[in-house]
Amino acid sequence: MTQFSNYCSLLLLFVIISCSGVEKANKRKSFSGVYPHLAMYNNEGECGTGAVVPWADQLWVITYGPHLPHGSSDKLYEITSGLKQIIRTESIGGTPANRMIHRESNQLFIGPYAIDQQGDVRVIPYTEMQGRHTGNARHLTDPENKIYYGTMEEGFYDVDVNDLSVTTYYKDGNSKQGKIEDTDSNEKTALLPGAHGKGLYSGQGVMVFSNNGESGNKALKQFDIEAGVLAEWDGRDWKVVRRNQFVEVTGPGGIYGNENPEDDPIWATGWDHKSVILGVRNAATGWDFYRLPKASHSYDGAHGWNTEWPRIRDIGTAEQPDYLMTMHGLFWRFPANFTHGNSAGIRPRSAYLKVIGDFARWNNQLVFGCDDSAQKEFLNKRKQKGNIEGPGQSNSNLWFTDFRLPDRLGPATAEGAVWISEHIDPEVASEPFLFSGWKHRSAWIHNEGVAPVYFKFEVDVEGTNEWREFKTLEVKNGQAINLIFNEKELGEWVRVSVDKPTQATVHFYYADEDRRGESASELFDGMATVDTPETSAGLLWGLGDNRRALGILAGKADNNHFEEIGYYELDGEMNLVKKEDPQTAAFIREKFAIPKEVITLDDASVLVVDDQGRRWRLPKSKQAYRDLTNNGLLRICREVATERDLLNCAGTFYELPAENADGFAKIRPISSHNFRIFDYASYRGMLIMSGLQEDLPANSEHIISSEDGKVSVWAGVIDDLWKMGKPTGEGGPWKNTQVESGIPSDPYLIGFYDQRILKLTNESNLTVRFKIQAEPIGHGPWMTYREVELEGGETFNYEFPAGFQSRWIRFVADKNCQATAWLKYK
Repeated sequence: MTQFSNYCSLLLLFVIISCSGVEKANKRKSFSGVYPHLAMYNNEGECGTGAVVPWADQLWVITYGPHLPHGSSDKLYEITSGLKQIIRTESIGGTPANRMIHRESNQLFIGPYAIDQQGDVRVIPYTEMQGRHTGNARHLTDPENKIYYGTMEEGFYDVDVNDLSVTTYYKDGNSKQGKIEDTDSNEKTALLPGAHGKGLYSGQGVMVFSNNGESGNKALKQFDIEAGVLAEWDGRDWKVVRRNQFVEVTGPGGIYGNENPEDDPIWATGWDHKSVILGVRNAATGWDFYRLPKASHSYDGAHGWNTEWPRIRDIGTAEQPDYLMTMHGLFWRFPANFTHGNSAGIRPRSAYLKVIGDFARWNNQLVFGCDDSAQKEFLNKRKQKGNIEGPGQSNSNLWFTDFRLPDRLGPATAEGAVWISEHIDPEVASEPFLFSGWKHRSAWIHNEGVAPVYFKFEVDVEGTNEWREFKTLEVKNGQAINLIFNEKELGEWVRVSVDKPTQATVHFYYADEDRRGESASELFDGMATVDTPETSAGLLWGLGDNRRALGILAGKADNNHFEEIGYYELDGEMNLVKKEDPQTAAFIREKFAIPKEVITLDDASVLVVDDQGRRWRLPKSKQAYRDLTNNGLLRICREVATERDLLNCAGTFYELPAENADGFAKIRPISSHNFRIFDYASYRGMLIMSGLQEDLPANSEHIISSEDGKVSVWAGVIDDLWKMGKPTGEGGPWKNTQVESGIPSDPYLIGFYDQRILKLTNESNLTVRFKIQAEPIGHGPWMTYREVELEGGETFNYEFPAGFQSRWIRFVADKNCQATAWLKYK
């Protein structure tokens, strides 16, 4: 009896210790859903998250480097329910983003690893299956015993799930070059057009493969050239389905493969310079394609690097599937039964800023695997960033959220075209464009031909591929019409045709209602306002050489200069400690100094001249921002997620695509604020900001202070920025400006704002006719919205209707004059 009692006591002690361990793990620090201790590092130019899969009672994660077909320092991670990170010793790295659960053998294939239900890992060496593993698919002829692997350079294999033996169908494109180190170039292969493979899936007697890029120097600079491919293989021959950039290929079976492969649909997502493309394959009739608007253009770029792996994943339960789609910066609700004859139900949810590689439902949460900090920064250089270095070491993290998050971030305002300045044949309908899901919907129709043309709009009301005409417009040659749809004009899809040959643009702009106020959320309490005379400040840099800390050259900033007080480091446990490291401090001082004179704040607005010499104007707010900017006391531009920049300019944060994705032409305001943010940087999946007030709020979950109390920083995620307040501001392209006849003003940003009021004043003694022109696309034609004739001294006051949407606006006068064009966004 005594022996049994001792046994029970030991068992109870073991349970208490175990539970305490779980409780301690679950009390790990987290910031807006990111746990710093789960950060994943490698020694490569990028550290993206390739796959996130719940399996064998744990969460399995792989990371990847940028171009490493023979392995790398990347790891296979096992995350326990207590959020303990286990780095598997079997790791061989590489550039993997594949994952599939093989039902019959009860194994997870993730990267080059096969994991059984007990969590035992077997490895397929790169000597047997070279390449950047991009996808898995069910086997066409022996699905019980074999699985397909595809690589980014069009290597195709099957693997025996029992002994992991490999059969090569097509050699990986890297094989001709020997070992490839971290390189920027897409590898051109002879098998299929395009470069930079992405998706793989099978069903209906074919294996479908996608790639989203193009090789060659032109692809590194131009976003609108022919690029990418969607292709399929029947076991013998390849067929090019469509020559566009494609990413995800999947079906209702998701990670398991389609349950009824003969009949279940196959879905594919992609894009071109006009809009998002969605394809669906029917076993009898083949592929049909639809178009959706883009919320973000940061994913563009003909090389395909900016996209990573957009997904369609089931985040529901076995009883209630719930498909979430990520595409071009927007969360989408995707119907589980989407087919050509049953296409209703795709809906926008909200916009996001993170770069998401994969996501899954785990422990009753959403877990996103992200691509946060790339040491190399690739082609993402611009003068507004100065000569700033990238992070010292690439790293990324997981992002844990509840299931409501995809509906709670940025407004789902989005736009896209079916035609942009292209030849249109008569009576040939455009591809269907999504027509439902937004309160405010409009279209720009521009007849660029030589004769009047009738544009016919048809709708598929219920997504059954049954079309009816609902609107026909005559548009004169050279004319543009801004068509605003009312809420009673319903339909899942809309398409357009013309009655005679012409060149035309038809572009759709859909605006979400921005329900945010102008005040920042309390999670930003402690940030110094722009009127604060002195702030705690610091230049930030994620350290290299496996130090895995954030270096901070800390100090105090007043309105004229920054005075250093010491060098500090923020470690993985978020302890902020003073260090003696003159070498690192000197490096930060030199390489991370805030550049001056990279933008201009004049009396009218913010003037930006990009690296191509193009001029753009943005709204401004308080005068104090001008002096702080001119004195180099506010970080203007910095990469905060792989190949994505934030622009923090005159009191507004903007998402700024890379120059090869058209840069400032596609800028998007995120939020406006009243803060004096000295610097900001990405670290362990978080956004860190310096520029705090001296009197800090007690018990803030987002503020980390040093042990000596002299330095503080704010920690959250980039998608917290949506909570700073909706975009506002005022300004214009002209203020008491001497205007030349027929010379357009600089483009001025008007997109993504609401309550837009124009005050156009003719300050001369002449009667002048002004054209108000809009450019909704960013790389499309300018269109005349309306013309206004003003006598000398007269002012035209105008509030744009909610249905009016355009990215840019400009003004043209028919006579030399002095004028002011002033816009206020509330």
